[in-house]
Amino acid sequence: MLKIYNTLTKQKQTFTPITPNKASMYICGVTVYDNCHIGHARTYLAFDILYRYLEHLEFEVKYVRNITDIDDKIINRSNEKNIPYQDLVSEFTEKMHSDFKALNMKPPSFEPKATDHISHMINIISNLIEKGLAYKANNNDVYFEVTNFKDYGKLSGQNIKQLQSGARVEENTAKKSPLDFVLWKAAKPNEPSWDSPWGEGRPGWHIECSAMSKEILGIPFDIHGGGSDLKFPHHENECAQTCSLENGFANYWMHSGMVQVDSEKMSKSLGNFFTIKDVLKQYHPEIIRAFLISAHYRSSINYSEDNLNSAKGALIRIYHTLDKLSFNILQESNNIDLNNNISKPWLDKFEEALNDDLNTPVAFSVLFALTKEINKTEDTKTKNILAKTLRKLSNIIGIAQNNPSEFLNSLLPKDLDINLIEDLISQRQTARSEKNWSKADEIRDKLISLNIKLEDSQNTTLWVYKNK
Repeated sequence: MLKIYNTLTKQKQTFTPITPNKASMYICGVTVYDNCHIGHARTYLAFDILYRYLEHLEFEVKYVRNITDIDDKIINRSNEKNIPYQDLVSEFTEKMHSDFKALNMKPPSFEPKATDHISHMINIISNLIEKGLAYKANNNDVYFEVTNFKDYGKLSGQNIKQLQSGARVEENTAKKSPLDFVLWKAAKPNEPSWDSPWGEGRPGWHIECSAMSKEILGIPFDIHGGGSDLKFPHHENECAQTCSLENGFANYWMHSGMVQVDSEKMSKSLGNFFTIKDVLKQYHPEIIRAFLISAHYRSSINYSEDNLNSAKGALIRIYHTLDKLSFNILQESNNIDLNNNISKPWLDKFEEALNDDLNTPVAFSVLFALTKEINKTEDTKTKNILAKTLRKLSNIIGIAQNNPSEFLNSLLPKDLDINLIEDLISQRQTARSEKNWSKADEIRDKLISLNIKLEDSQNTTLWVYKNK
């Protein structure tokens, strides 16, 4: 049984969908005004794992990940570049798709754009005003009145009285309270706008997701998620405006941890900001994926060369194991039927890890233990079953699906003499079988001088190229 940590209840809960065997999830997507960064990758990979695992558990999944295509940042950037905002949105949506595809993220079931749902947003805002929960201010903006929603702060753990006492006195005196948030922004000169009962304008950020999730999934739905930075105010405000009108909203709220860089928060102001595009120039995309899911999705993760190299080493171990298999076993393992020739004890261990709130670090440890088992197994039939199992389990978290030789060779320096290395390893194995330990050590030292690290197992020797 899959258990999910629910931000709303502050505890792990067994996932019980609204409709048996079906799962609905809405994940707040990217505001497309710039290249996606490694923090985006961390968040959407976490929910890609959830998507994949729910499908593995044979749920029919409706996965919605929206695109925010109108926003202050989009307008400002399009003005800077002197291009229509639609062209800017199109450019960075395409780049986002390219980045996510490189990281082997499955496309969502639905990817709605905010501007395609303006009428739904206007309808929700009208209902909020009619019920006395929102108001049009003297600056022609429309605001949600936070004090009218008694559960405000429940999701994020914020105390409304403390928020009120700590709120800054803003220049915007049109709001009744500093905590009130905008639902509709009155049009400004030379900005995109849409007609509404309150005049020309455009929606606020928070109302977008309430409208799109309701329109596509209906309310209530199963899972709502995003980065932990969205808990407040974005998700809190979504809860307020939706729950004021509906009987519930999302049953489970999930939030991924942040990326730090050398133990500091990643930010443009600190100069430690990395786009996915730039990181892909340095590392194979599967290494980035393995790194980002090597820590539990709710914890912060430290972006560093050491941690990326650790993920690289982990992948190399898996791929070396697959590379040593016979061609027939490898080919057969590419076409896997879950119920056909899969080792159930290993599958059970893997599922036990992911059932515990998607514990990918433990799932990784199961894969490593499985590689050891494959390497020491001599029986061909058993090795075949274990190889298929390794491929299947790795696929659930989206790794180790490339051709092993191609992946391993892609990581090597172009001038590295692979034939020489394999020959030296063969000579060393002969020396060891003859108990000529001094010659075996001499060959190991030679390999070390070539930056080759050896990993001896019961029946084979794997090697890894180590950068200086």
